[in-house]
Amino acid sequence: MQSSLQIIGASVTAMSEPIAALAGLKVLVVEDETIVAMLLEQMLEELGCVVAGVSGQVSAATELAQTIDADIAILDMNLGGQRVDPVAETLAGRNLPFVFASGYGEDGLSPQFRGRLVLPKPFRLDQLRDALIGAAGARG
Repeated sequence: MQSSLQIIGASVTAMSEPIAALAGLKVLVVEDETIVAMLLEQMLEELGCVVAGVSGQVSAATELAQTIDADIAILDMNLGGQRVDPVAETLAGRNLPFVFASGYGEDGLSPQFRGRLVLPKPFRLDQLRDALIGAAGARG
C-alpha cells in the first residue's frame, strides 16, 4: 500500500514497511535548510534508517564527520554559501560512503568528487532509497 504526500514541492510516496536493505542504516544528514532536513529525517525513518546526526554548518559537520558512528551520509553541496567539500573529504578519509544532494547535479561538484552519487533536489522517497542503496553497496 502506498500513499502520496506533497510537502514544499517535494513528492513523498509513503511505503507501508521499511526496506530490508536499509533497515538500521545509520545516516548522517548534512543540510542547512531546516525544513529540508526535517523532511529528510522523516523520509529516512520511513525507509527504516536511523538518523545518526544532523548538521547544517560546514565546520560543525566536519567535526561531527570525524567521529560519528554512521554508515553513510547525505551532504547538501552548499551550506550557507560554503562548499561541503571539507565534510566530504573527512568522510572519504574514513572510507564512509556519502551521497551529495543538490539542485545543480554533478556540475556543482568539485573535480575530486565527480562521479559520486548526486541526489537531485527536490527528490522523491524512491530516489532517496535508490541513492542510499547504491552508495551503501559501493562501499562493499
